[in-house]
Amino acid sequence: MIKSLLTALGLGLATAITAGAVFAPTGIAQTAPRPAADLAMVQAHMKAVTTMTAAFTQTDRAGRAIGGTMILKRPGKIRFEYQKGVDTLVVADGKSLYFIDYSVRQLSRWPIGNSPLAVLLDPNRDLSRIARIMPTVDPRILLVEARDPRRPEFGAITLAFARTPSAPGGLMLQGWVALDSQNNRTTVRLRDQRFNVAVGDASFKFRDPRPQARGPR
Repeated sequence: MIKSLLTALGLGLATAITAGAVFAPTGIAQTAPRPAADLAMVQAHMKAVTTMTAAFTQTDRAGRAIGGTMILKRPGKIRFEYQKGVDTLVVADGKSLYFIDYSVRQLSRWPIGNSPLAVLLDPNRDLSRIARIMPTVDPRILLVEARDPRRPEFGAITLAFARTPSAPGGLMLQGWVALDSQNNRTTVRLRDQRFNVAVGDASFKFRDPRPQARGPR
């Protein structure tokens, strides 16, 4: 379970895969990307979205699925709260990304920049340095593979956007697909996306599970 959660969030040694077949209908001819225009569109979307909330479903290669809610606040903050019965939490507080496992009272921490998920958290990051547009089977879907070429050990992640005129910047984040070094694929799908709603910083605090710790972080 823990390995699946880490892979889904891009915290394993992930290798991006083309996600168009997962997020779009099949049977449509593959289309060539428009790198400059599409990257500019993604950048405009990132800058237009200050907050986002969504429900998510996470599915591993064996078909096991768990759900929960995601809260994002740019720059630097995100929270993945899993469904009842899953005693884990993932939170980025603006500086660090935390994986909290309450069932064993453990906390793991990474600098935000060490995760490919960081591409979602910094609206001013130059995507031309870390991302590329991927071919897709459906022109309605825009795929972005993000990785830091200077730090390949941080892995990569493929983000899937739907071209939606009513969404900020004309794009709606649909989810992502990650593939780790052991060929374990995990898919995260989003639904009920809401943009630029009020989100307080308290959403990114959490109770430290370690026995020696006291109070929330």
